[in-house]
Amino acid sequence: MVDEHPIFIAPENEDVKIWRYMDFTKLISLIDTRRLFFTRADLFNDPFEGSYPRINVEARNYAPEELPEEGKQNYIEAMKKMGSTNKHWPRYTAISCWHMNDYESAAMWSLYLKSDEGIAVQSTFKQLKKSIIDEEKVYLGVVKYIDYEKDYIEGGNILGPFVHKRKSFEHERELRGVLMKWPTASGTMDFKEETIIGGVPVKVDIEELIEKIYVAPNAPGWFADLVKTAVRRYGYDIEVIHSELNNSPMF
Repeated sequence: MVDEHPIFIAPENEDVKIWRYMDFTKLISLIDTRRLFFTRADLFNDPFEGSYPRINVEARNYAPEELPEEGKQNYIEAMKKMGSTNKHWPRYTAISCWHMNDYESAAMWSLYLKSDEGIAVQSTFKQLKKSIIDEEKVYLGVVKYIDYEKDYIEGGNILGPFVHKRKSFEHERELRGVLMKWPTASGTMDFKEETIIGGVPVKVDIEELIEKIYVAPNAPGWFADLVKTAVRRYGYDIEVIHSELNNSPMF
């Protein structure tokens, strides 16, 4: 289920188109299992996932002026320990990344596909929200891009870093789903416990989720036909479009 949270901000237009670029096997897994895979945050290529900007970290060296003098050192020591705790949260967080754009993106095709035989699932924010029918609590929101040397993430919530990324990733225009699985099976916080192995498959309504499926522009015709056949065999009436991004220009 999708839950509301103040740090997860919906796009201004909830009908904005969103895209998830993937290879054919991941599409088959999605429509066969009716599960959208959320990847564990520490397995992404960006090592900054779940981290804080410099200002946040340096602020742990100072206690609020209003604190009694005798309590300031204890406060600073507790804040410094927070960093070692924060390092664990990406292991207990899983994310599904989507690209917001009214049109398919040539850059995203190049960035996320390892071969020409790829596809893009096109949905909308509103459809994604409605499609998640799993018992897992999922949050959805737009990623904010900041300067990790100059900007600050509002404290007080461990989920905050997972909706922020460095400005060098602004081209991704990312919307993401985030969930956490706490390591508390023993009754206390135990960071030796593994709650997510690789990721979390989240149950979705495929008909609600997928508006259209686009086949990569350089994909051969037989591959586009294969995608259409596979979609039909699974009983879905979803439009499959062979991208025309690389059509020859006219003069």
